[in-house]
Amino acid sequence: MENSLPLSDWRVKNTELVINRLHAFLHGIALLALFYYRLSSLTQIIKTKDSTALLLPHILILISELILSFIWLLSQASKWKPVIRKAYPERLPGDEKLPPIDVFICTADPNKEPCLEVMNTVISAMTLDYPPDKLQVYLSDDGGCLATFQALKQAWKFSKSWVPFCRKYKVNIACPEAYFLTDESAPVAMFHRTEFIAEKKEIKKRYMEFKESVAKIIADARISVSRDHPPVIEVINDANVDGMDSDKRKIPLLVYVAREKRPSHPHHFKAGALNVLLRVSAMISNAPYILILDCDMYCNDPSSARQAMCFHLNPELSPKLGFVQFPQRFYNINETDINDGQQRSVWSKWEGLDGLGGPILSGTCFYIKREALCGTQKFREDVDLIKLEKCFGSSYEFIKSISIYYRRNYQIEHEFGENKVQKELQLLASCSYDNDTKWGKEVGFRYISVVEDYFTGFILHCKGWISVYYDPPRPGFLGATPISLNEILVQQTRWSVGFYQVTLSRFSPLIYGLLKMSTFHSMCYAEFPYSQFYFLSFYVLALIPQLCLIRGISLYPEVSSPLFVVFLFIFLSAQLKHVQEVFVTGHSMKTWANEQRMWMMKSLTSYLFAGLEVAMEKIGLTETSFLPTNKVVDDQQTKCYQMGVYDFQAPARFMVPLCSLYILNVASFIIGFGRILQTQKWGEMLLQAFIPLFATILHFPLLEGMVLRQDKGRVSASVSLLSAIISTTLLSFALLLNYY
Repeated sequence: MENSLPLSDWRVKNTELVINRLHAFLHGIALLALFYYRLSSLTQIIKTKDSTALLLPHILILISELILSFIWLLSQASKWKPVIRKAYPERLPGDEKLPPIDVFICTADPNKEPCLEVMNTVISAMTLDYPPDKLQVYLSDDGGCLATFQALKQAWKFSKSWVPFCRKYKVNIACPEAYFLTDESAPVAMFHRTEFIAEKKEIKKRYMEFKESVAKIIADARISVSRDHPPVIEVINDANVDGMDSDKRKIPLLVYVAREKRPSHPHHFKAGALNVLLRVSAMISNAPYILILDCDMYCNDPSSARQAMCFHLNPELSPKLGFVQFPQRFYNINETDINDGQQRSVWSKWEGLDGLGGPILSGTCFYIKREALCGTQKFREDVDLIKLEKCFGSSYEFIKSISIYYRRNYQIEHEFGENKVQKELQLLASCSYDNDTKWGKEVGFRYISVVEDYFTGFILHCKGWISVYYDPPRPGFLGATPISLNEILVQQTRWSVGFYQVTLSRFSPLIYGLLKMSTFHSMCYAEFPYSQFYFLSFYVLALIPQLCLIRGISLYPEVSSPLFVVFLFIFLSAQLKHVQEVFVTGHSMKTWANEQRMWMMKSLTSYLFAGLEVAMEKIGLTETSFLPTNKVVDDQQTKCYQMGVYDFQAPARFMVPLCSLYILNVASFIIGFGRILQTQKWGEMLLQAFIPLFATILHFPLLEGMVLRQDKGRVSASVSLLSAIISTTLLSFALLLNYY
């Protein structure tokens, strides 16, 4: 009877579905009325003599509203059919029937990714509630740093005590650093409490020794990130830690991988590192399922592997299921979350995508099928070796490991010599192995964009694979999100560069996607890259209505006009829908304000500069770069974040546009409001005056940073001065310009 029960199920969130569709219908009708007003106004202006000066601002406003409406239309697809899923790990077959899992963890720069944090992620992965002989953990060290390798040896040494302790007492927090920072204690119903306390005390002592050893390694080492080194692949075991070898698999296999890097060869960033892990792991363990983790995203719930298998082993899903995506949750977010670090709006969209074919691949916290990445399901039984070699490269042993048809025609050496293994691994991790193959194009993680996760997931869905989004009551994974404004904007700029690259390629979701997947699913994929063009609308709306306000030029209908209600409805409709979504997910009005503010800040900075970077790349002036997010925070940043204030010590290229536009909006409201009082044109200019007022109130932290704050996180005097000069210049231009 137990075997007949489903391993997982799902249901549609009907209440949200009805609200979303009703709102989309009403808001859509209002937008049609808005464009009727715009076209009517433009027609009237064109018929008027000497209308050139009036025509330009109206055209710019129309373009900005068209962009906003287009992106809004795309966003409705992810709200069309939200679903929620449930897993039943207790219904899984016995351990002997569970498939093996490989875990890939990527790190690149010890200076930005603290070594102890990386090792805690590795240890937490080794502590997953899964048969240890079916779990393998691979650490990709893209910096080729000796200190990381030495620290990994110490992590292995500590894991030999930590993993058995967690299994014995069913510890629910797999990360040792997090475990010892809490009062959490394992269930002790079957054990003497004194025994547990004694063992916990001993394991804590060993963890402190492990921390000290890692700190000493870092202190003694000269930390440098190499971009020119040979491949290094080491299986960490007793033999290379303390001189003894053991054949017992009481803990998972641990492998260190530093792929070859040469300045003259492209390394394709994280996608290249993951593809090397795909090849190397195929030779060592070749598990059919792979868990991908960022180095700062530790396993919080040891049962996540079994939860994922509830979907991968579900016969209704398994044949077409490519990956199971868990949400990214963060342990370093406070109640205010001024930076919108939790990315609430993104993960709420994933529920909607799950009802259309599956969520987008999200960089970390997902269990993916190796077959989906390697594409081996497409090969027929009579496929020849030359075709396989052109696709997967020149390693015959690797081809044997992934091609079930190739295995039938050739003798497999299950036990080949160690030297041969090392030689093959060195080949697979070499920087030139991808050359003249399908790696990065049709096999593995794709190279066309620095957002390799988004693009790879898009291609998998285009090929017919589906995915599921699983958000368990207890977070499966926890990580650290950037808490400084600078790092958030730098991170968003990197993502935006990748989205622009996809948009400008032949794989643009609204072109390539519409031919390969459902219209709604394609719209969901299109929303993210096309939303980068928000910056065009926001710059227009942050400048044109304000400059026209101080000149007395009306861009919106009078209060007495029936169409005034249309504009009022559109604004209230958008804001109230956002508030409703925030409340449904258990958050407050502070979250609404923070999300609105960060949305505009990112649009005015990251989206803009990413677009400029891609444009310069297209004309050959620059090359795409990849800067890992800095996970190291200083005391000043932490203090500001905990106080709920922004750390404005960001580069001038980010701060000057924000401060300049803020000063301009404050000044335009004051001047414009004074003009309204003087001319008594309340009905004509009221709506237009509201725009700078709303921006002034929403972005009040910028005023605090420029004028009121005296701490180190305030806006620098040079930025404030330059911003004042720019905004004054624009205002003077508007005041002096003759529109008659």
